[in-house]
Amino acid sequence: MRIGIDLGGTKIEGIVLDDAGGERARMRVKTPAGAYEETVRAVADMVHELEARVGARCRVGVGHPGAISPATGLIKNANSTHLNGHPLDHDLRQALAREEVKLSNDANCFAVSEAADGAGRLAPIVFGVILGTGVGGGVVIDGRPLLGAQAIAGEWGHNALPQPRDDERPGPQCYCGRWGCVEAWLSGPAFQAQFAKRTGRQLIATDIAAAAESGDREAQDCLERYCDRLARSLANVVNLIDPHVIVLGGGLSKMQPIYRRVPELWKGYVFSEPESIATRLVPPVHGDSSGVRGAAWLWPI
Repeated sequence: MRIGIDLGGTKIEGIVLDDAGGERARMRVKTPAGAYEETVRAVADMVHELEARVGARCRVGVGHPGAISPATGLIKNANSTHLNGHPLDHDLRQALAREEVKLSNDANCFAVSEAADGAGRLAPIVFGVILGTGVGGGVVIDGRPLLGAQAIAGEWGHNALPQPRDDERPGPQCYCGRWGCVEAWLSGPAFQAQFAKRTGRQLIATDIAAAAESGDREAQDCLERYCDRLARSLANVVNLIDPHVIVLGGGLSKMQPIYRRVPELWKGYVFSEPESIATRLVPPVHGDSSGVRGAAWLWPI
């Protein structure tokens, strides 16, 4: 059996899967606020508790924000900043008293889950997208996550918005310090701020989409701009890695109009005949459970 742990900024969730992918146990706790050592202990305690529930020692995979630097072995790029600069893999192995624990970026885990037995099952190339508080991505080729020389493969959120219009320059500043990043345009907080600036109304992203479907003209205009920016950004991904399936996760993946509108719009941006574009844009099968399942599916990778 295998345990998957999804280490998030606000919660830590764990799951036990049997060899057929069936769920045997699950639990969730709050992430200790800003405390690295307590976070490591919380993950270790969860593993021990899950193993006690199923009565077996399990293989362990952990999905986490950011990446492990190939240069230093330390966590980098995590928006849970208390993880940055620490040897998380080493410390988890010590806390669990075992030689091997698999770790991977949380967006990679999402992509692995959907490629293994979700919306991208049997597809040779899957791009998993996180559209939420941030914008992340992971690439899976023939069932294996692509990491890259810097361990940042799939981080499309920190490329600049493609083909910016005059009113999109220089763009909003991203938390990474650059201007006009895809994340600064397409994250949930960014979309909601754009709507509020134009309308003076405070709505969450899914409510904006619902209002648009109900005929609200202001919401329709804002959603159309969002879909066009998403189409331009995903067209760059299609041009670069040509995935068979793009799976959207995160809170904004629940906005149903994007699955119709974005593939219509990206026909003007993908470097191919519009009628021949075969990449599918789909919601996740496992939804909010994709990340934790993907961490479990890191084995035997």
